[in-house]
Amino acid sequence: MSRPPRQRFKRHPQSPDNLDRWLVSYADFITLLFAFFVVMYAISSVNEGKYKMFGSSLTAAFSGFDRVNSDTATTPSQSDNLLKSLVERRNAKLAEKLQKQQEYMQRVAKNLNQVMAPLVTSGQVNVSQSSRGVLVEINASALFKQGDAELQSTALKTLIEVANILGIADQAIEIEGYTDDVPIKTARFPSNWELSSARASSVARLFIEHGIAAGRLTVVGSASNNPVAKNDTPEGRARNRRMTVTLLSSALERPPLPPIQ
Repeated sequence: MSRPPRQRFKRHPQSPDNLDRWLVSYADFITLLFAFFVVMYAISSVNEGKYKMFGSSLTAAFSGFDRVNSDTATTPSQSDNLLKSLVERRNAKLAEKLQKQQEYMQRVAKNLNQVMAPLVTSGQVNVSQSSRGVLVEINASALFKQGDAELQSTALKTLIEVANILGIADQAIEIEGYTDDVPIKTARFPSNWELSSARASSVARLFIEHGIAAGRLTVVGSASNNPVAKNDTPEGRARNRRMTVTLLSSALERPPLPPIQ
């Protein structure tokens, strides 16, 4: 069988390079650059209509209106006055909450002083109030035997009355135990850290048994840290062996804003 004759193709002469192709890329680049500056200009322009709408919305939200009139004009001076008024209202509400909280804490401190009056008179208990809350400081000798963490029966009645007062509140309670700097080393308490923690835990368990939610309580053992007196005398060491129960002030939602000039 004979093969078909091969076809011959003519070679076309090589076309010269297109020297104008860079103009296409350059034109695309210029177009993109133009579009970029248009977008940037649009972003930088203030939308007066939206600005007025925002001012009207703030007025309605804080004045009790249910509907917002989008046609209400708000000048810059009016907006400044509105913002100043809002800040003043917010600070006034926070100040009112703070005042009510302080008055409540004062009542709690007064009630605690009443139920613990004999121990307060003898100097074994001190009740004070600060911005942190109401602090009850109890000498450890009124609650525990030396080197022990079990509450004495003579202290149970007083602590139960304290639990009844604090149980009405809903703020957090911090219970902290302290010792003097004389080291202890027993099978149960290898150091003052374990002793101070166990004493604080004993008070916390009693509070829980008498209705205080466990989630409100924080137990801290501080050993001989933060002494209130020098440990070079028996009286000073006796003062440092103590328990503190703090009813913490509720944290306000936000701090007051500085007034607008």
